Amino acid sequence: MMAADQTDTDRADRADQQTVYERAEQQVPTAVVDAALAGARDTSYWLDSPDRPSPEPPLTQDTTTDLLVVGGGYTGLWTALIAKERDPARDVLLLEGNEVGWAASGRNGGFVSTSLTHGRSNGLQHVPDEVDRLDELGRQNVEEMRQTLERHGIDCDFEWNGTLTVAIEDHHVQQLRAAHAEDPDTTYFDQEQIQAEIASPLYRAGLWDHHESALVDPARLAWGLKRACLKLGVRIHEHTTVSGLQRTGSGSAARMVATTGGTVEGIPAPPAPLPEETYDGGHQTPQGAAPDAVVTARRVVLATNVFRSLLPTTGLFTVPVYDYALVTEPLTEEQERAIGWDRRQGLDDPDSRFHYYRLTTDRETGRQRILFGGYDAVYHYGRRVLPEYDQRPETFRRLAAHFLATFPQLEGIRFTHQWGGAIDTCSRFFSFFDTAHGGLTARAAGFTGLGVGASRFAAQVLLDLVSGEKTELTELQIVRKRPLPFPPDPIAWAGIELTKREMIRADRQGGKQGLWLRFTSALGMGFDS
Repeated sequence: MMAADQTDTDRADRADQQTVYERAEQQVPTAVVDAALAGARDTSYWLDSPDRPSPEPPLTQDTTTDLLVVGGGYTGLWTALIAKERDPARDVLLLEGNEVGWAASGRNGGFVSTSLTHGRSNGLQHVPDEVDRLDELGRQNVEEMRQTLERHGIDCDFEWNGTLTVAIEDHHVQQLRAAHAEDPDTTYFDQEQIQAEIASPLYRAGLWDHHESALVDPARLAWGLKRACLKLGVRIHEHTTVSGLQRTGSGSAARMVATTGGTVEGIPAPPAPLPEETYDGGHQTPQGAAPDAVVTARRVVLATNVFRSLLPTTGLFTVPVYDYALVTEPLTEEQERAIGWDRRQGLDDPDSRFHYYRLTTDRETGRQRILFGGYDAVYHYGRRVLPEYDQRPETFRRLAAHFLATFPQLEGIRFTHQWGGAIDTCSRFFSFFDTAHGGLTARAAGFTGLGVGASRFAAQVLLDLVSGEKTELTELQIVRKRPLPFPPDPIAWAGIELTKREMIRADRQGGKQGLWLRFTSALGMGFDS
């Protein structure tokens, strides 16, 4: 989950009123921000663990399979797991260009949303006839996820505590009251009640949706799914990029042929074979080109998301957007008492440039850490996905100032980790699906920050699509309809920059949208995360 970036030009727009967090950036002393960030590791907190599993060896020889899954994030892992659960006799091969869970699946906030449409209001705009059924399917999806984790013994700290949206500005209070009136199953907190629930001088009200989302440790979810796949017999090869895909034959003899080798922008090169053709599974193996191999498959599922699609006609339907997060050191008992937060909800705020934050238990100390992320959403000209974009000091400083203004009682707190990375956003803000090669290949992309939960639903859709049979899922509008594509740069870049500027202006003007945002909304096209 993310929101729009703030530019120096926007800061200079004196006609607009500054938001609470813009003022916080000026009020929190620079020295305090510097001290809080000093020594923070430039890596995902979730992935920085001694429990990180060793990678499976690269694919080094030609092979055949019933189902080839390209991509070892959540979408690919869920596809492989569900495929084996549906048909244990089916041979399933999963290829990952780096290591399982290394990208968005290992560096997100760990929010498992029940929404398949990036919120009910967005669903009403794009698929109004299906939104009630999709809400049901979304809740069912998270419950089935919970059951799957229990069945396979996947310990990823799953907690279904819901989402608490906190009002930071005066106009947020009215928004939350209206939302509570529409859904009386939620719990509304006035200012006194929200302070008793979670103490922050910025909070003016709150709305708790008890069932909107669960929380997980995202890396442990990916690693647990990997172990479950291997146990069921899925063949997994990491550090193996797929560079080409084509159909051969016709009729019942039609097959897909995938070639491996080469590099993909944004994915580190695979390790070179070690002496004596051994592979030690270490993370420090010298980089080089893995041996080429050819995979012949009956069906293919593409789960590469933000990275280059092997279906060239689909490239304009997503843009890569960079999101950033911080994690604190473990809190002391006194600090935990000073905040409250005993019911451990996931938190966010209603602005266009919104934050997401949550507690997570440190496994060594048993104390609580806080993850704090979002606000800036950064698009780089040319749709580039590059490792150097994962670090953005100006955003880390901004997030640190916002955090310290939110919880000033945590004076002296330090952040141990700071990181970022790309997600794939589409113009309707929720996943879309493609098929190719006469139905032998299916692809999902465009999760726009809510893929932790929706990726499991997408896996079921993808398997139904490549089966060639009509099901309830394949007939849904969200499956049959694509979002509007983004134009190529420089048009896309200019449109995104204008949209971000107008989102900032709307935040400053009490949520009131200008002509540009109303126009793009009417088109069903926007920029969000």
